[in-house]
Amino acid sequence: MPRTEEANQRIREEQREKILEGARKVFARKGRVATMADVATEAGVSQGLAYRYFANKEALFQALIEQVMQSTHTLMQRVVEMPGTPGERLDFLLSRIVKGRHKHLELVEFVQLLSQMQSSEEIPDHLREIVVRQGQPLRDMVRQLIIEGQATGEVAGDDPDQLMTHIFACLDGIFRLALRDPERFHKHVPDARIILRLLKP
Repeated sequence: MPRTEEANQRIREEQREKILEGARKVFARKGRVATMADVATEAGVSQGLAYRYFANKEALFQALIEQVMQSTHTLMQRVVEMPGTPGERLDFLLSRIVKGRHKHLELVEFVQLLSQMQSSEEIPDHLREIVVRQGQPLRDMVRQLIIEGQATGEVAGDDPDQLMTHIFACLDGIFRLALRDPERFHKHVPDARIILRLLKP
């Protein structure tokens, strides 16, 4: 019995996700020198099939960046819709970021690669613009929650930009530890509330 169009679409989506997952791991490990052949091998598919879904490495890389952006957008939307004080929402947001990176270390490596690419001359301008843009909404949300938390007395009254910079510096350090010493990271997963104590009045 022939497959339905719905079943075919599901198979296409599964194949596409398999290729993206392989690409995430390969780009995280090798950076932009990784090839489509590397991606196909990691994903366990033929190179021809990889090219059927993605015209070239840049298209694949762009799809991965868009995945990161969509994941961040989904988390931020949840924070916007949840009840609670600004401090509680900030706690939830940072905890989710740390826990998410704990579960998916290849995503940590990929995000680190994105941050390194912001100043790279090797990538096309349109990709560089996406990379630069992808982290801004999250920084804006953290800054806004800090300001709202200051109004409720949950957050210290220091300069919001400095507080935000400290938070992201801590997160960056945690993720670098995860890459350098994953065993230690998994054994002592940092509690985001420790970071939040830096913000207490």
